[in-house]
Amino acid sequence: MNKITAIAIRHWKPVILWNLLIVSLTAYIATVTPQVWNATAQLTIPATNGNLDASLGILGSFRKDSSGISAISDSQLQMQKSILTSDSLMEKVLNIDPQKTNFNSVGGYKSLFEVSVDEASRIITVTTKGLSPELAKLRTNNLITLYQQRLKELRQQNRLSKREFSAVELEEAGNNLMLAQQTLAQFKQSSALVDAEEQTKAIVTTIDSLTKAQLEAVSQAEYNQNRVNTLSNMLSMSSNQAIRSLSLGENRDYQFMRGKLAEIKAELSSLRAKYTDNHPAVRELLQQEQVLSNRIQNQVKQTAGGIPIDTTVSGEGEGRAGLIEQLILAETEASGQQRRAQLIQSQISQLKNNLNSIPEQQKRLSELQRSVDVAEGVYKGLVAQVQQTNIDVFDVYPNVEILDSPRASNKPISPKKSLMILNALLAVITGSIALILLLERRNPLLSPQDLKDMKFPMVVSIPRLKNADLTSDDDDKQVNFQRLASALSLQPLNNRHLLITSAMESEGKTTVTLGLGKALVDLGFRVLVVDGDFIRAELTQNLGFTQELNITNEVISIAPNLDLLPTTPRSGKIVKMVSEGRFQKSLADAESHTKYDYVLVDTAPVSATTATALMTAQIPNVLFVVKPGMSFSNSVRDSLQQLMEHQAQVLGLVVNGVEMDAKPYKQRLVNEQLTINNRIYVKNSQ
Repeated sequence: MNKITAIAIRHWKPVILWNLLIVSLTAYIATVTPQVWNATAQLTIPATNGNLDASLGILGSFRKDSSGISAISDSQLQMQKSILTSDSLMEKVLNIDPQKTNFNSVGGYKSLFEVSVDEASRIITVTTKGLSPELAKLRTNNLITLYQQRLKELRQQNRLSKREFSAVELEEAGNNLMLAQQTLAQFKQSSALVDAEEQTKAIVTTIDSLTKAQLEAVSQAEYNQNRVNTLSNMLSMSSNQAIRSLSLGENRDYQFMRGKLAEIKAELSSLRAKYTDNHPAVRELLQQEQVLSNRIQNQVKQTAGGIPIDTTVSGEGEGRAGLIEQLILAETEASGQQRRAQLIQSQISQLKNNLNSIPEQQKRLSELQRSVDVAEGVYKGLVAQVQQTNIDVFDVYPNVEILDSPRASNKPISPKKSLMILNALLAVITGSIALILLLERRNPLLSPQDLKDMKFPMVVSIPRLKNADLTSDDDDKQVNFQRLASALSLQPLNNRHLLITSAMESEGKTTVTLGLGKALVDLGFRVLVVDGDFIRAELTQNLGFTQELNITNEVISIAPNLDLLPTTPRSGKIVKMVSEGRFQKSLADAESHTKYDYVLVDTAPVSATTATALMTAQIPNVLFVVKPGMSFSNSVRDSLQQLMEHQAQVLGLVVNGVEMDAKPYKQRLVNEQLTINNRIYVKNSQ
């Protein structure tokens, strides 16, 4: 149980974060989850009877009375349920839903509706969900309305399907009538014949008007063609040549190159008056003139298309350019009038053909109309014979009545906060356990087996202390520290400087430093304890010296033969201070005034800063502190590996906070310690 508690305590931060995440997520879901209301309505299917009173048209009327009432079967109820929940009906309901854009498919929308049938009472219950009571009622009303319309459609389809089993004669007569009607309609549409006499007069009048218009178009075409010939003679070129000449004149690039060429020629004339053609300036202008001339010739060839054109035409709309524009306009008008005259002639020919065909079409129309009248008479006679087969058709789609109008619940049915709280509680418990197991698996706590695998010259266990204050005189608290001091005094330490460190925080290295220092004083040694934890300065603060007391780097006496070299927490440049030797210098200054038998340096955890490993360059002797239930196995191994890489000499392992009831493990450590002490004592005696 203690081990489980220790593991949980070690991982309390991620567990708390996980629990806060679950609580926050639950609160967020409870906040953003919309409330849902239910609306319920009940439908009933009334029994049908066989009473029928139908009119048969020319055959009179048919009356049939029946007192038998048909029962409603369970299959019919299930069929009505299937109709209510069909995709075709739901799609219609979705199309008129105010929130239809929130649904991507009919299947998702269908989940808002629940339909149940009661076989005993033959009642259909419809339950609908909505984000408000009004919306739930609206959806229920829409479903019922469209359901009744759907029943009407199905009844009509049922009647139509039964008519397919009518007599062959009726079907054939209907086809004949339809064919005759279609033939008559197609003939009327194709011939456009309504009134032969009036249509004849209209065609004659139209032909006269078109003839006059044709003569006018021909006259205009001849006039414009004469203008084209006159302008072509004036310009001495055809219309095609004129168009290409005007296109060249309106080309901005061509006009720009011509202007540029004129400028170059003018400048060239000026320079030739002063220099010969071999002069660099003249040669450069000659090259430019040649390049522009080539480009102008290429532009003219490209525009001319192999026919002679006038390269002097400009795009200003004056002179020859204006005559060219008049030529193009006259040619266009002449061509248009000619096409108009041709179209009018085509219309006149079509009208004359129509005029000649009117007598024959009138005769054909009369024949088709007589065929339709005969076919219709035959069809009506057959309908009277087969009408009786439709009056006894059983209507399987009855008129559904509303037994209970839609009503919405007063309270929302979701979200259920009690269920959400229960789910959150289960997530907190299971998630916390899983998180602890995962973290413990990735970096497990230091176990007794791990301690067995570690080989150290000296291993000492310190029991759990109810009160960690070691500044008072308490022999019970000092027993184990005296054992540690005794074993340490037998070690051949280099200048008797000892570095006391651990892998992580809260493993008891400061407590061990104070306890060991006092135990060495009890053995008659003069001891200097040094606060080498420049991050937190726990040793200085535990002895009652805070930053407010203006701590300096001077030695402070805290007990007879026991002095303290304090420090203050620093935020940065700790590694630089150690690597540059400032820590070593302050330590040397402290020892210069008083000779100490032992110097114990309480450092920051190895995993917290590389400054601790760098200190081993001046103080290679290391006493490593671990605490069962607190130390991580991977952290301890990594810290020891880092110390070994810096050539540190790990003299011993201090197991801090050992439970008193762990007698087999404690006794093993004690026996190992006594054995090591005896070996050291015998070795020193020799």
